[in-house]
Amino acid sequence: MSVIPDNAEPLAIVFEDDGLVPNNVLPLLVYQGAVKLDPKHPEQTIENLFEENRWGGTWRNGVYDYLHYHATVHEVLGVARGSARVRFGGDQGQVMEIKAGDVAILPAGTGHQCIEASRDFSVVGAYPPGAKMEITRATPENHARALKTIPQVALPPADPVTGKDGALMRLWRK
Repeated sequence: MSVIPDNAEPLAIVFEDDGLVPNNVLPLLVYQGAVKLDPKHPEQTIENLFEENRWGGTWRNGVYDYLHYHATVHEVLGVARGSARVRFGGDQGQVMEIKAGDVAILPAGTGHQCIEASRDFSVVGAYPPGAKMEITRATPENHARALKTIPQVALPPADPVTGKDGALMRLWRK
């Protein structure tokens, strides 16, 4: 499986807390064209990559069309097929196009919502070991709780794309 070179830099974007979506002081990381996909088994290509780098609990689906975040876990989204416009960072955030081969790494608390997707859009998601995923909607009550849980979320053992020496390990130092 070929992945982008170790020295390739992901886009790194920090979103401010908007009062409903806490986001994180750690940046959203987006690797563009990160994974050379097996055309017959693109989802499996991404699952294997994430699992090799100790991110598990993989699933296949899309990105929900409502604003949400995860206050207890970091999440990685690898695009296996198609493309989508996803708003990251909440209503005040940024809409980005992600396409097959791209990978987005969302620190706990990062708002995300699918705005529009191609019919064939398929994502593989995964999480670092030991964390429990919960879907959190943007409400004042959830925001207050999230401000307590987000700082407790442990840093991952490896970058899900480039491993233990990957960009995440440098860019997410607390």
